[in-house]
Amino acid sequence: MKAMVLGAPGRRLELEARADPTPSAGEIVVRVEACAVCRTDLHVVDGELPGPRLPLVPGHEIVGIVTVVGAGVDSIQPGQRVGIPWLGHTCGCCTYCRSGDENLCDQPLFTGYTRDGGFATHVAADARFAFPLEGFADPIAAAPLLCAGLIGWRCLCKAGTGRRVGLYGFGAAAHILAQVCRWQGREVYAFTSPGDVAAQAHARSLGVGWAGGSDEAPPDLLDAAIIFAPVGALVPRALAAVRKGGRVVCGGIHMSDIPAFPYRILWEERQVLSVANLTRSDAVEFLAIAPRAGVRTTTTVYPLERANEALADLRGGRIQGAAVLVPSV
Repeated sequence: MKAMVLGAPGRRLELEARADPTPSAGEIVVRVEACAVCRTDLHVVDGELPGPRLPLVPGHEIVGIVTVVGAGVDSIQPGQRVGIPWLGHTCGCCTYCRSGDENLCDQPLFTGYTRDGGFATHVAADARFAFPLEGFADPIAAAPLLCAGLIGWRCLCKAGTGRRVGLYGFGAAAHILAQVCRWQGREVYAFTSPGDVAAQAHARSLGVGWAGGSDEAPPDLLDAAIIFAPVGALVPRALAAVRKGGRVVCGGIHMSDIPAFPYRILWEERQVLSVANLTRSDAVEFLAIAPRAGVRTTTTVYPLERANEALADLRGGRIQGAAVLVPSV
């Protein structure tokens, strides 16, 4: 197999040849067809998330074909197309796992962070955290659903049922979630980096009713706002944009510090929530909803060997939708 490997935080990924993975009990081996590039991958590569398992193969929005199943695996068969997300293993016995909050597990493993991920031609995965994708014919289009879609869906569930939803940071997650919101009959307000007219035009092309800079106030008070950009200063701006009793949901794993803000914009029962990881139930729900909602992902494709270029383009804000790595065969 081939893999793009992170040797130390802040360094470029290096292409390596490795022995093909062998599944342990309860695992599968997948031949990677596509792996989308997430902003969390940037945080891992840039050293903003502590304690990655090095050397590391990043990548956690994986679509591929099962080639080998390990002992004890009977729910997945060789030849099946599956998706592998960020949450790659949970202990199953801590307080959180036992209460249905496995996304908060005390001893988790994360794909592309504390276990090797999908910036490779092959990957081993816990079979319990691999999801059949029989209804998804295009692996490139499906790859962004495995994190951008899943975490966006969990954020939307936390945001509540309000009609007016603001999305701060119109990248991979927001461009998927905007389509789901429109399918649900909601009004969507897209907030981009100030002056990013291309991202605003992309938002409007997906049916978003209003698009503007994150430094602008929306024309109407929002019922909820979801922040995907890793910018802490957006929290008070979003609070000022939501109505009384409104919610602001922070969807990123990493965010810069939130600055001090006046209590009056939190008062009147406004709430600030964070979303951590995802559960398998989130994946099952969203992967059933995405086809019904007619979600279409916007992707820019890179060969696996150009993973560093994909990361640089994402870091520089040059990607509309999602970047996707495709191994050459």
